[in-house]
Amino acid sequence: MPSLGDLFPGENSPVGRHAGSYDPSTSRARLFFRIAVGIVIFLLLAWPFIEPFMLETESTFLTAQDLPAGIGQLRIVYVTDIHMSGPFGRSRVNSLISHINACNADIVLLGGDYAKDSTGAIDFFRNLPRIHARYGVYAVLGNHDRTIPEANLTTLRAAMQAAGVTPLVNSVSRVRIGTQDIYIAGVDVPGNGRPDLQGVASQVNASDYVIFLCHTPSIIPEAMKAKDRNDRQGWFDLGLFGHTHGGQVAVIGPLLRDDGVPDHYTQGWFKQNRTDLLVSRGVGTSGLPVRLFCTPQIHLITVTAPK
Repeated sequence: MPSLGDLFPGENSPVGRHAGSYDPSTSRARLFFRIAVGIVIFLLLAWPFIEPFMLETESTFLTAQDLPAGIGQLRIVYVTDIHMSGPFGRSRVNSLISHINACNADIVLLGGDYAKDSTGAIDFFRNLPRIHARYGVYAVLGNHDRTIPEANLTTLRAAMQAAGVTPLVNSVSRVRIGTQDIYIAGVDVPGNGRPDLQGVASQVNASDYVIFLCHTPSIIPEAMKAKDRNDRQGWFDLGLFGHTHGGQVAVIGPLLRDDGVPDHYTQGWFKQNRTDLLVSRGVGTSGLPVRLFCTPQIHLITVTAPK
């Protein structure tokens, strides 16, 4: 009659050692595999919350026919969609301004959406560290900056001026560089604001070097049709826009937008006629504080006159 040891061989029996032998190397391999899978899962879940902190500086070089030869070269820093609130608090704003100042810009341009609403935008500028630029800092407003009450617009513009920033709300600033002039034009944001595109275009000549700012690229088709004071199109040389966040979450981001911006204006550089156009991914986030394969960016644009 077989014993219990024969029916249920233990690890000390020859049969038991053969059937269920313990291999330390296999056990370690499984442990490492489980750790690797855990790390991958963690990164997949955490990465969208990490990416918003990975600020990039995109450097671009342009040649502009209308830039006066006496100026030679112009260094422009463009920053948009900061969205100060929640995880993008005051310390990150201060760090961003240090980053901007390190670019040693001739002109700094801001593209709107400084906080979550107009009250937050007022606070943003009232506590803004000084931005350094040889020929000034200029800014337009975004849809988040143009929220009720309407009286906040006057307060916001005053806060911007006190911070050393020139607000461009349907207006044009002439910038004197040596003995030459360039122009920076900005319109109010469509939707929440009251844009006067043709009124702005009619203040310049197509032969001037003009930088055009508006928060949203939805205005591009209309801007390309607007005419200068001499009834000519092609009134601006460089157009800078934001608002889209580049989709914020790649692939599905553009599908979730309902902002009137054509999909081909989601992000990047474009050339229409003789005009250079940029739609920036911006710096901050809206909705959930996440980005995916759509890192935040600021822009250092070097414009040179033809030789």
